[in-house]
Amino acid sequence: MKIFEMMEKEGHEQLIFNQHKASGLKALIAIHDTTLGPALGGCRMWPYKTEEEAIYDVLRLSKGMTYKSAASGQDYGGGKSVIWGDPKKDKSEAMFRAFGRFIDGFKGRFSTGTDVGTTYHDFIICRKETPYVGALPESYGGGGNSSIITAFGTWKGIKAVAKEAFGSDSLEGKVIAVQGLGKVGYHLVGYLIEDGAKVIGTDIIQEHIDKVLADYPQVTIVKPEEIYEVECDIFSPNALGAIINDETIPKLKCKAIAGAANNQLAEPRHGDKLHELGIVYGPDYVVNAGGLIQVADELEPGGYNKERAYGKAAGIYDMLLKIFEISRRDNIPTYKAADTLVHERLETYRKVKTIYKK
Repeated sequence: MKIFEMMEKEGHEQLIFNQHKASGLKALIAIHDTTLGPALGGCRMWPYKTEEEAIYDVLRLSKGMTYKSAASGQDYGGGKSVIWGDPKKDKSEAMFRAFGRFIDGFKGRFSTGTDVGTTYHDFIICRKETPYVGALPESYGGGGNSSIITAFGTWKGIKAVAKEAFGSDSLEGKVIAVQGLGKVGYHLVGYLIEDGAKVIGTDIIQEHIDKVLADYPQVTIVKPEEIYEVECDIFSPNALGAIINDETIPKLKCKAIAGAANNQLAEPRHGDKLHELGIVYGPDYVVNAGGLIQVADELEPGGYNKERAYGKAAGIYDMLLKIFEISRRDNIPTYKAADTLVHERLETYRKVKTIYKK
C-alpha cells in the first residue's frame, strides 16, 4: 500500500497512527481537508482484518466527511477516526481515555464523536480527557443520540428522492427496503411507518431485527442477501458502504435509492450506471448529514439547540432537490451534481481566505 500516493490522489492532509499498549488501543485519525474549518468526523470501531483495510477505511470516510460538511453548509472540514478492535469485547475505560488524550493533542484541529461500533458512553469517557468530542447525551450538554437526527435527515432525503422519482414526496403506500436496522435504521423505520410507508427490512444482527419487530410488527423481514432483489419503490442502505456495485446493481428492482450508509457506491462508475438505468440516487453524504449537523451544532457558541439543528437537517430535502435539478439540467449523474456543489463551495472559500484577516 502506497499511503502517500493515496493521500495525494484524494487530497488528504494528515494520517496519524496512535497506539497505547496498556489499553490495547490501536487507532487511526485521518484529516482530509480543512478549507472550511477544523476537521470533524466520527470514530468507528471495527475488527478490521488487516492494517491496510483500516487505513483504506479511515481515508475513504474522512474524505466523505469533507463533502458531507460542505454540502450541508457547515463550516467544518473532513476527518475521521477508526479504532482497530472488536467493539463487543475490546472496549475499556483506559482505551477511551487514551484515545481522548490523543484527540486532545490536536487542540481543536479535529473533533470526533460516535459512529459504527461506538456509543455516547464511550465519549463521556473521552470527554474527561478532551473537550473536542460531540454526540454527547443531553445531560452532558450535547444533543443526545445522533442516530435520531441522522434518521430524521435520511427520512427527508427519502421524501426528496420520492418527489424526483414519482412526482410526489408522499410515502403513503410506498414500499421501502431498509438495509440495516441498527442505530439509524431503527429510528428511520419509525419515521417511515408513521409516514404511511410499507417497510421491508434486514440486518445481520438478530437483536436489531428483534427490536424493530417488537415496536413495528408490520415490518417484513428478509434475509440479508435477499434485500437487493425485493420488489420495492425505494432502496435505503443504512449499514456499511460499497453496496452499490457490479454484483448488486443488476438485482435492484427499485426506482430510487436513499440511505444513511456512507460511501454506498463501490466506485464512481456505479453512480453512472444508476443514472443510465434511470434510478434516482440520493448522494449518501447529503442524505446522511444529520449526525454531522447535530455535532456541529453542539460546537456552536452557547451549545446545542435542538430546534436549530433539526431545522438544518430538514434542509437536506431542499439540497437534494437542487442536486436533482442540476442533474437533469446538465444530464449528469446525481453524485457528480453533488460533487460540483461541494467543489464550488470549497473553491469559493479558498478565494475568500486570500483576504487578510488578523
